[in-house]
Amino acid sequence: MQVDSRFMQADTISLRQLRLFEGVGRLKSIRRASEECNLSQPAVTQSIAKLESHIGVTLLDRDTNGSYLNQSGFILHRRTTRFFEQIEQAITELGCPGDRAGARAVARRLTKSQIRSLLLVAERVPFADAARIQGLSAASLQRTSRDLERNVGKQLYSRTPSGVIATPEGDTFGRRIRLAIQEIDLGLKEIDTARGIASTSIAIGAMPCGGSVMLASVLDRFVREFPQASVKVTSSQSSDMLARLLCGDVDIALGLIPETLEEEIQAQPLVRTPYEIVARRGHPLLHKGSVTIDDLAACDWIAGTPSSNRRAVFDQLFAGHEGPRAPITTCSMPVVRHLLTVGDRLTLMTSYERTYEGETLMPVPVPVSGPVPAIGVMIRRNWLPTRLHTNFIELLHRGMTHIQPPRLVAQTA
Repeated sequence: MQVDSRFMQADTISLRQLRLFEGVGRLKSIRRASEECNLSQPAVTQSIAKLESHIGVTLLDRDTNGSYLNQSGFILHRRTTRFFEQIEQAITELGCPGDRAGARAVARRLTKSQIRSLLLVAERVPFADAARIQGLSAASLQRTSRDLERNVGKQLYSRTPSGVIATPEGDTFGRRIRLAIQEIDLGLKEIDTARGIASTSIAIGAMPCGGSVMLASVLDRFVREFPQASVKVTSSQSSDMLARLLCGDVDIALGLIPETLEEEIQAQPLVRTPYEIVARRGHPLLHKGSVTIDDLAACDWIAGTPSSNRRAVFDQLFAGHEGPRAPITTCSMPVVRHLLTVGDRLTLMTSYERTYEGETLMPVPVPVSGPVPAIGVMIRRNWLPTRLHTNFIELLHRGMTHIQPPRLVAQTA
């Protein structure tokens, strides 16, 4: 992760400023926050003033009864609270003794340099480059790394012939910290958006088997309704996209919902979409009275990529029979579409995908057994969307209702 660029604005705020701001917002008093942090009231006041000056907004309304969060303060305080909660949870998951209280004590000892170093090394940045990016010597970075390991009581780095890398625990801890930093970044963006001085960006991941189709069906309408939005779209296979979702590279993933998901991922089904055997319009099998498994096996097929849902259904279709010739494996709809239209090949598509092919591609009248998958939205379970994220998801729900009401599944609150 390029910490110095991706989270540039959030990275310039000190952890001390955030801790003191969280305390003042929670206690509604600079005096009480100073007592909790064992600092003087002028020191706390100065720290909050520096934070407000850095962000460019006032966060607190002060009177004789205390200090109270204003609109901007509430936005940032909510994100700051989540920032520290996620860091403490990450420390707890490392096995820190003392449960949450122990994790809170460890979190107070974390330094920005320790966090930056771990994030860079976890992103496979060479150790020497990580030191250079932070303006440190290699020896200083080594000390910082050892201090972090002593602080959390876990080995986070490992020396290999190719250099210093993060251990599996270090990778996981770094991912958690990275998501925590996103909270501050999102809070600052929400403040700017509320002030009308900046656009808000969202990162969307489109997965095979309907993700791109679903996105295309609502994206034009979304940017017309919200012209201030900046949308970044990434396309990838399901496993890679869900890994990106967990790391925070994308905010929302769209596509076929896998049968099993990581506990951290929450799925919102939108459209039930069974698989169909699909051929070009005018394919010989479309004029055959009764199509058998042997007829299907006699045709060339385009199979889904290994480990994809499409491939699993393909393998199940020909289980116990001699399978067809399938020299091409892909889940790319543009490639599949072209290959079908120029020959007599067959493939599997979800009914949702075929709907958007018009009358160019037709279903072969053979039932496909197996569970009926759903296309939908996948998000991180503990994710707090911005208003723009919520608008996009709501538009997806409305779009699916408008396009295919018979295939919608019930939504849970």
